[in-house]
Amino acid sequence: MKKVVLTGIREMEMISAPVPQIANADDVKIKLVSIGVCGSDIHYYSEGKIGTQVVKYPFAVGHECSGTIVEVGSKVTNVKVGDLVVVDPSVHCGHCDQCLSGRPHTCRNNRFLGCPGQLEGCLSEYIVMPSFTCFPVTGKLNPVQAALIEPFTIGVYSVKLAEIKNRQTSVGIFGAGPIGLSILLKLLADEVTNVGMIEPLEYRLEKAKEIGVRYVVNPEKQNVKTEVEKFEELLVDVVFDASGEQAAVTNAVKILKPGGRLVLVGIPPSAEYTFDMDLMRRKELSIVNVRRQNHCVEEAIELVVSGKADVEKMVTHHFPPEKTSTAFDIVEGYKDGAIKAMIDF
Repeated sequence: MKKVVLTGIREMEMISAPVPQIANADDVKIKLVSIGVCGSDIHYYSEGKIGTQVVKYPFAVGHECSGTIVEVGSKVTNVKVGDLVVVDPSVHCGHCDQCLSGRPHTCRNNRFLGCPGQLEGCLSEYIVMPSFTCFPVTGKLNPVQAALIEPFTIGVYSVKLAEIKNRQTSVGIFGAGPIGLSILLKLLADEVTNVGMIEPLEYRLEKAKEIGVRYVVNPEKQNVKTEVEKFEELLVDVVFDASGEQAAVTNAVKILKPGGRLVLVGIPPSAEYTFDMDLMRRKELSIVNVRRQNHCVEEAIELVVSGKADVEKMVTHHFPPEKTSTAFDIVEGYKDGAIKAMIDF
């Protein structure tokens, strides 16, 4: 089968690899159809690591995917051959303290698609996964929508952790990439419309306006706090950082009102952030960290099926597998108006 692997920093190639085989009674074999290029994939591509997770070459990344079931194990009952499925890339053990307490996303033995030392990614024609990671959507979603459920679940989960109590809550989002836009889509689906987007790339601000954000701020051209105060005199209740940038976190503390909540979603380039602790203490701000998603796949699917969230609005590019390196270069360099690139197998 065709498989795209990283071979070095900003180096990848397509190879011929054996088709994986079902090993367990609850396994399914999936023929991949649509794969999204994620920001974490770009970290592995350009830096060879995320934190302590270091790539050993060759290695296939990729975890945002949909595909068709082509074979099922003897104990599989939730999907059948021919089903189009959303794939949850997280394989939890089901028996550690985290799994048993309802937190499979922080499973002690978690294996995640495209994560070094855990599972090879989905940039290939076929993968084998436990059937519990598959959600059938035949006749409900198209393959691109199905692949985009994974990043959208992060937006859904982020909003859930923010504990927004009413539709009048004022919100700021830093970063109008796929995750920031997923957060925006979920907020709007919940009829929380008092939302500002802070983003340095003008084309992404335009996309946020197209989706329905109330106002936008360019932090490279405008003073963030001054601009936000034009719309929110008392500042904002909740800020989501989907950028992973120190400057965003610094500005987030400034624009949050006392008692506000900062939700950290983006992956930072380094291991540490610094905060103005005097300001945070005086404002009594809360910080929430988001780790992927927890039990949000079915809700995300329903929001897309119902038409309340149009995830395809974030897609800007499609590439065949042979052009995967081009896709990664474009996404990494923010070229050609890139937001979400899809690889179509």
